[in-house]
Amino acid sequence: MGGGAAYIAVDWGTTNRRVFAMASDGTVIESLQDARGVLSLTQDAYPAEISALRSRFGAEDVIAVGMVGSSRGWLEAPYVDVPATLERLTDACRVAAPGVRIVPGVALRNGRRPDVMRGEEIQVLGAIHAGAAPATALFCQPGTHNKWVETVDGAITTFTTVMTGELFALLRGHGIMAGMLDGAVSDGAPFRRGLRRGIASSNIAATLFEVRAGLLLDRLAPSEAAAYASGVLIGADVATQEDLKRRPVHLLGGGSLSALYAVAITELGGTPVIVPDGATTAGIHAIWSLSA
Repeated sequence: MGGGAAYIAVDWGTTNRRVFAMASDGTVIESLQDARGVLSLTQDAYPAEISALRSRFGAEDVIAVGMVGSSRGWLEAPYVDVPATLERLTDACRVAAPGVRIVPGVALRNGRRPDVMRGEEIQVLGAIHAGAAPATALFCQPGTHNKWVETVDGAITTFTTVMTGELFALLRGHGIMAGMLDGAVSDGAPFRRGLRRGIASSNIAATLFEVRAGLLLDRLAPSEAAAYASGVLIGADVATQEDLKRRPVHLLGGGSLSALYAVAITELGGTPVIVPDGATTAGIHAIWSLSA
């Protein structure tokens, strides 16, 4: 059991869960990561999960973010509209049980392009709160659903979700290219060729079929197909950001996928800035402090 914990912070995703025992100054005392995401739990299982976390980490107060507040989670926390700040998120938290607060997500409702996020907003605003990114900035959060997020004066003002990672997973596991994209994905000549092709593409659906055609016509080696296809998708994604050269892109999330996005951003003449780990806990700590 971690001693001295003031509260428990939970980043509760769809398939995974990250839990942090937090000190009153925002220091992480102890943490765990497991596969107890919302898809593995029924609604009546959450009280027992909270009890187990309290017993392990020695704190009663719990702040949870992410999909736990969705319609598929424990208790739905309705979206906060942009512009979204830490203060507005704090005010809109839902109480799921005594001592347990769930942070809402953020919605883009105005205009013709609706969008939503749940969990990513804490990472963005946490990076700003921790001083790891400026209050007015462009963020990129690579993942299954990549997010491009713009902030102004510490508020999320607009964002775009791109299903880049999910499209790659679907191509890899289903349809006509299943079994053709089993190779490793890493930075190298195949990825960069795909990247340039994706950046130049005006029809991403046609460009993706070129991967299959290239394999059948011996224009693309089987071992290179996955990296090339990943490059095509990431290149097409990054190419939508027309002002990359005007300001740095703050990359959140770390890992190999962020590194590939950094390559793509550089290829387009932009400047990637890798934000250090800790933005999510910084955001949750800010909400705990505001609500204390």
